Amino acid sequence: MSETLLLHEPLIRLGIFLLVLAAMVLWEILAARREQRIRRRQRWPSNLLIVVLDTLAVRLVFPLAAVGAALVAAERGWGLFHLVAAPLWLALPLSVLLLDAAIYFQHRLFHAVPWLWRLHRMHHADLEFDVTTGLRFHPLEILISMGIKIAAVTLLGAPAVAVLIFEVLLNATSMFNHGNIRLPERVDRRLRLLVVTPDMHRVHHSIVRRETDSNFGFNLPWWDRLFGTYRDQPDAGHHGMTLGIEAFREPRELRLDRMLIQPLLNPRPPAAQNRGQESQG
Repeated sequence: MSETLLLHEPLIRLGIFLLVLAAMVLWEILAARREQRIRRRQRWPSNLLIVVLDTLAVRLVFPLAAVGAALVAAERGWGLFHLVAAPLWLALPLSVLLLDAAIYFQHRLFHAVPWLWRLHRMHHADLEFDVTTGLRFHPLEILISMGIKIAAVTLLGAPAVAVLIFEVLLNATSMFNHGNIRLPERVDRRLRLLVVTPDMHRVHHSIVRRETDSNFGFNLPWWDRLFGTYRDQPDAGHHGMTLGIEAFREPRELRLDRMLIQPLLNPRPPAAQNRGQESQG
């Protein structure tokens, strides 16, 4: 069972990834939430290529990844659920729940620590918000995230099947909650009690920093409500809000090469540049 799971894990994840991506693209075409100023052909090649680089980086540095770490922990009896001999019916849902909580706190950490924010801000610097934004993460952030995930899996002693379910859910919900899709308001209100919806997560991509530092959840919405980081709507409304980061507004920043070197850059925001010019005048 363990060997079979490890062998087929990449194919399972790839198949579900392609299925969800295709479904979200079709949904965005049929029912877009916001009109996009920047065309897909200008953004999507880099956003999709970064996924390839992220995957190669993880497989190179962490060949077994999180599912492999769970199998190693099970073999050696590491982690909470192995120490207390928790049955699968209990360890599985608790593992998914606690791993999601770990990702929530990791996300907050990447906003709070300056050098981690330099990596994570590439995700926020997308000038539009759609399914490919949910795939746009710097390779170094992905590697650090995988290291944290492996540590959490090992400490919990999470069952390998629970880790696979969590990985699939996290990837699928990331594409869903970054979707440029229109949901009826009543449906969104009820749905966001169970899962992070696009309208909920879009607030997190606002150019306004107090809105950026809210709605950190990727999968489950409960952590934001529990820890006081939930924001219901953007102040400017979903059609009036500005997406992205003030310091990276030029279309050239959407290129793959610029995305990769962005953590090394520290440009002054346009507003700060204007204030500097006025003071010199």
